[in-house]
Amino acid sequence: MARILVIEDDAAINDVVTTRLTRAGYDVTQAFSGSEACLVLERPDAAFDVVVCDLMLPGATGEELVGLIRGRDEATPVVVISARDTAADRVALLRLGADDYLTKPFDLDELAARVEVQLRHRGAPAGGEKGAGTLRHRRWELDPEARTLDVLPGENGEPGGPVALTRIEFNILELLARRPNKVFTKTELFELAWGEPFAGDDSVVAVHVSNIRAKLRASGTDGYVRTVWGMGFKLA
Repeated sequence: MARILVIEDDAAINDVVTTRLTRAGYDVTQAFSGSEACLVLERPDAAFDVVVCDLMLPGATGEELVGLIRGRDEATPVVVISARDTAADRVALLRLGADDYLTKPFDLDELAARVEVQLRHRGAPAGGEKGAGTLRHRRWELDPEARTLDVLPGENGEPGGPVALTRIEFNILELLARRPNKVFTKTELFELAWGEPFAGDDSVVAVHVSNIRAKLRASGTDGYVRTVWGMGFKLA
């Protein structure tokens, strides 16, 4: 049974979200403040499959919690729910590492569907040897089964090692690596990486690509993801 953490200080909203997700068959843990969420996340058994998080919370803000979660775990999907609905808010949360953003007031069935989408694409077996289906591009080795990216050391002493990616970030790189000569439009990347129809906001894809490049910068391979102006992205 998938475990969901719901962080929302409005008790009525928290309860109705929890009831809806429980009816969908999930094991739901509630937190009613940012400080309580921090305590829950500190527990030894704090292994959640999806986190649903409000932004305006007492004790610790939603932004702080997203940063805390991402600092420990790049794989757990985070769905933000908030009354703040500007493009700048969405971009800022995506830069922090949120996977999805739902504006209040929202439909409970839509929230449940978005949680289901995150679970459907979440995670993979950890550890072990690289599978036969490993994708290689220059210094990259992507293992779609383990959902890991390793960068090989460069010939001129550039550092290598594993790169921690969120689910969406890995999906984007896997798409590019499988078809290195193809230019993917932002619409194509969104629909394939998110697994849902394009929402019409180009900045969502651009922010995730920017996050990927930032994580690759230390290895000197951030330039592998090339922008094709007016079209989209491809591998260099």
